[in-house]
Amino acid sequence: MSKVIVTGGAGFIGSGIVRALLGAGVGRVVVIDNLLSGKESNLAEVRDSVDLQVADIRDFDAIAPILQGADRVFHLAAIPSVPRSISEPVPSHTANIDGTFNVYRACAEGGVRRVVYAASSSAYGDTLVLPKTESMVSCPKSPYAAQKLMGEHYAAVYAACFGLETVSLRFFNVFGPRQDPSSAYSGVLSLFMKHLLARTPPVIFGDGEQSRDFTYVEDVAGLCLKASLADAKVVSGRMYNAGNGGRITLNETWRLLCGIEGVEIAPKFGPPREGDVRDSQADTAAAVRDLGHAPRFTFEQGLRLTLEWYRANL
Repeated sequence: MSKVIVTGGAGFIGSGIVRALLGAGVGRVVVIDNLLSGKESNLAEVRDSVDLQVADIRDFDAIAPILQGADRVFHLAAIPSVPRSISEPVPSHTANIDGTFNVYRACAEGGVRRVVYAASSSAYGDTLVLPKTESMVSCPKSPYAAQKLMGEHYAAVYAACFGLETVSLRFFNVFGPRQDPSSAYSGVLSLFMKHLLARTPPVIFGDGEQSRDFTYVEDVAGLCLKASLADAKVVSGRMYNAGNGGRITLNETWRLLCGIEGVEIAPKFGPPREGDVRDSQADTAAAVRDLGHAPRFTFEQGLRLTLEWYRANL
């Protein structure tokens, strides 16, 4: 039986990939996570099928023996926050750049066949043209965006120089169950859900007219699995957008959520956050062509599923 590993597999998106792998028939999945932001509870219903290794990707000697001999590695471990990368740049850098380098190095030296890397649409920065295509020049606005972009470059280098198959997927505002709303660095939709259920107004930073390509976590997990199996001659060393191809403003999103819940709550507004991108929308043509990307959930369907999960678990 081939070994499949998910770094950051106890996190929100990582645990979604773990469940997708198990649903696709992978008998046992190895998770590498330091449990600083990931939670073992995110794997509760599949825990018997998961080999959880508590280790930090910044420690090469700790992760190299675990990664050795794996067929596929999904690299999700990171400190995934634009604001935190500005307020705490050093840990963000060491996790997202040094840690990612350690993963690639250990995979290349350990005979891993393919690494699927969780890149970020924040690498594009602000663009005058939407949707954003893979051929656009990257212009990161935050340390986090620059760090994730460096991870893409290293992926391409390891494919070209060391024979490691790599695919980078730029995630666009992933949301869904298990996204933690308890932190100031949490994703906006998890915070919206928290306030909606508490019947309190959320704070929207800026005027609320910034737009996002929100993508349901199960669609992202499905694309990651497809990227791990696609033809290496076509995809190795390349980067693809991992979004849905639509966009909606934060104001529209909050109104939609209030409509679903049957309430009227006016949001509060705060100053724009440093490093935030104004508008985000993915061109998914390349991912559809080369990876078979086929999102199954509309934005509203994803919202309803997520809201029900938060209602039951928050």
